[in-house]
Amino acid sequence: MSVRSQSSEPSEATHRAGFACFVGRPNAGKSTLTNALVGQKVAITANQPQTTRHTVRGIVHRPDAQLILVDTPGLHKPRTLLGERLNDVVRTTWAEVDVIGFCLPANEKLGPGDRFIAKELASIKKTPKIAIVTKTDLVDSKTLAEQLIAIDQLGQELGFEWAEIVPVSAVADQQVSLLADLIVPLLPEGPALYPEGDLTDEPEQVMVAELIREAALEGVRDELPHSIAVVVEEMLPREDRPADRPLLDIHAFVYIERPSQKGIIIGPKGKRLKEVGIKSRKQIEALLGTPVFLDLHVKVAKDWQRDPRQLRKLGF
Repeated sequence: MSVRSQSSEPSEATHRAGFACFVGRPNAGKSTLTNALVGQKVAITANQPQTTRHTVRGIVHRPDAQLILVDTPGLHKPRTLLGERLNDVVRTTWAEVDVIGFCLPANEKLGPGDRFIAKELASIKKTPKIAIVTKTDLVDSKTLAEQLIAIDQLGQELGFEWAEIVPVSAVADQQVSLLADLIVPLLPEGPALYPEGDLTDEPEQVMVAELIREAALEGVRDELPHSIAVVVEEMLPREDRPADRPLLDIHAFVYIERPSQKGIIIGPKGKRLKEVGIKSRKQIEALLGTPVFLDLHVKVAKDWQRDPRQLRKLGF
């Protein structure tokens, strides 16, 4: 088990580039960690399990390496067709990356969900696995020490050794850069795979949809946790605008599963939907660096999580 500081530099610097993915139960801090490492918001974060549905890649550029982070949905025992598809996405991703980081919150004892994932990890022999103890800002040092020991033992029980066990707090920015320092030596040698300045290879339309979805979840998570999907129909520059005052028109649909949920999303006199629009527009403008006109509509797609045709239409 190691919590190391600076390692001794090799005399001849080699450049490394590769893929790492963070896995863990829903809400284990994977997206927050991705954002902290990349230094900009690329994965959606919410205090609501099951918010990441697309594989979002965050790209960490360093002089000695390029680390591409693949953020997968939380692996869980599936109850719907959507759940099964998400689990398949996770397993496919694990087979294709150079390093797997298993996120385990410091403030929650190891449970059946963690064991379920660890067992799956044990079957992937070749890929190095790092245990990342997240949310360390929420516990005292005694609780943290107990969690580190429990995680070390979990690996032993299942017959594999963690390449590292690293406590981090993305929120308090503790040990985040150390984590990157420990992942980099596990990557293959090679040139950068993405141009300098790229932070993600996720299409802009998908990222915009995710920001709208995050804003739509804000306040109604308890009532509609998994029922919201967002599709951006089009993003077009407004014609006849002077070059120094561009405007991007974005037309998007917020899909819910039942007519009764429409009122919850729209709110009294449309107040709630208006707030969603204002909040997401600011974030979209920050992401794209241009003023935006956002046109939002709410539509019902009956029981879309269980319907293969609708899942395809909504991008799953």
